[in-house]
Amino acid sequence: MFDGEAHAASGHASRSLVAGVDEAGRGPLAGPVTVAAVILDPTRPIDGLNDSKKLSEARREALYPRIIECALAWRIEFVDAGEIDRLNILQATLTGMQRALEALTPAATFARIDGNRLPTSLPCPAEALVGGDAIEPAIMAASILAKVARDRRMLELHARWPQYGFDRHKGYPSPVHLDALRMHGPCPEHRRSYTPVREALALHAGGVAD
Repeated sequence: MFDGEAHAASGHASRSLVAGVDEAGRGPLAGPVTVAAVILDPTRPIDGLNDSKKLSEARREALYPRIIECALAWRIEFVDAGEIDRLNILQATLTGMQRALEALTPAATFARIDGNRLPTSLPCPAEALVGGDAIEPAIMAASILAKVARDRRMLELHARWPQYGFDRHKGYPSPVHLDALRMHGPCPEHRRSYTPVREALALHAGGVAD
């Protein structure tokens, strides 16, 4: 299943509304892939937008509430490990993008999506923009929302399963994470379609960490 957060501003339905869409968390072994869609307000520019990967954690955290405050609309979708395993990570990401765009109010009239693939069904015309998080401000804003929201979700998961160190690596396959996975086996938030998780599951004879 999935969940999300959304915000809408009223009174802008007649304006050309371009949404930027980006994701965070395709590579980790655990936790959700997180997708954000943002429609920026040209009358409320946000200084300092950039690709989230080029910003410090402190800068991302500072920009997050500013984006939420100033955007015409925004949506964050979390597609969890179970759905990733059912769909595969690419399809789960594209599904999250579709859901994020569908949830925007006011609705986007056009979408720019970071990457080279588009979901097959979208509520508006769209283009895939390789390197879009370095070009398009709305995609930059989406990348920041997705990254911050996912990092916060991983801190919540760390509180439940501290033995994996999710607060440190956010689910990515770091040596610390791989060692913990081999020692404890996977927890319910691990993506069983990913090879290191399958291997750890086999090592623990099908056991699942509590």
